Amino acid sequence: MKILYSIQATGNGHIARAGELMPYLQQYGNVDVFLSGSNSNLQFDLPVKYRSKGVSLFYGNRGRLDYKKIYREFSFLRMWKEAKALPVENYDIVLNDFESITSLSCRLKGVPSVNFGHQASFHSKNTPLSPKRDWLGETILRNYATATAYVGLHFERYDSFIFNPVIKQDILNATPVDKGHVTVYLSHYSDEVVAAQLKKVKDVRFEVFSKKVQAPATDGNITFIPVSNKAFNESMIGCHGVITGAGFETPAEVLYMGKKLLCLPIKGQYEQLCNAAAITRFNVPVINSIDAGFNTNVENWLNGANPKRLELTHSTYGIVQYAVETARALMPANKAANKIITKEFA
Repeated sequence: MKILYSIQATGNGHIARAGELMPYLQQYGNVDVFLSGSNSNLQFDLPVKYRSKGVSLFYGNRGRLDYKKIYREFSFLRMWKEAKALPVENYDIVLNDFESITSLSCRLKGVPSVNFGHQASFHSKNTPLSPKRDWLGETILRNYATATAYVGLHFERYDSFIFNPVIKQDILNATPVDKGHVTVYLSHYSDEVVAAQLKKVKDVRFEVFSKKVQAPATDGNITFIPVSNKAFNESMIGCHGVITGAGFETPAEVLYMGKKLLCLPIKGQYEQLCNAAAITRFNVPVINSIDAGFNTNVENWLNGANPKRLELTHSTYGIVQYAVETARALMPANKAANKIITKEFA
């Protein structure tokens, strides 16, 4: 079976998840990857056959999206041409992790596809949304990468097609310990803004993951570390708590390990505001921005209770199996008759 797996690379989470899913997907046939976007900082080993600039998200220095840069980099004509050229019709199944060019290509060519990932969960009316509703934000979440069917991932199973997060094997296999430091990843803030406030927090060591540094560098109680999957996992496994945005993969892993978590949603990114609403159900504090009182918020968080732990109800294998079976059910009868999947859903 030929599988096209399209990944939105506007951040590290999609790439990290793809790396975990790939060995399971490859059990069902040959997998080609279409990678769209230019924001990921992780090194990856994926069978990338197609690449595109796609629609990338860019951030300023103080927690907000850089809309001017996003607009400058956007080209609908380029996306249209790429969608026409992408040979989705040559694949038996198409899995789409919130990638708009593949979605457009499938619509133009009448090819069925499955939106498989976190954003797919927002096609359920039961999925938590931000208390401050945003019509445009909700429209983008539900229409940016439409598909024939949806298999979602979220913190809780809000609907029958929504499953628990895919946790990296390194985290699943780890024995978490508390070495006392706090792991920080706030890519939507500059290092200078983050450091200025964390230096005010006394007697706490911070490991700040930075897109700018090439090697670890220490400044007072802060060690800046280059972004890498291995180093970040090691820091989280040994940390006392994590300060990060209101994304999906990292908060899920922190909650799975039972660590303390403090979230700062990216301003202007509606999905993160919705994630923040969901994550407060785990007793996780959410802060709007880094301001003059940020150090006090951090100290209060460190002295507060741990969040509710995230429980896994399905294995990664079981989730992939469900996604593949969902996609296979969409195949034309003449193709499906020649494709046999022997594994049973776990």
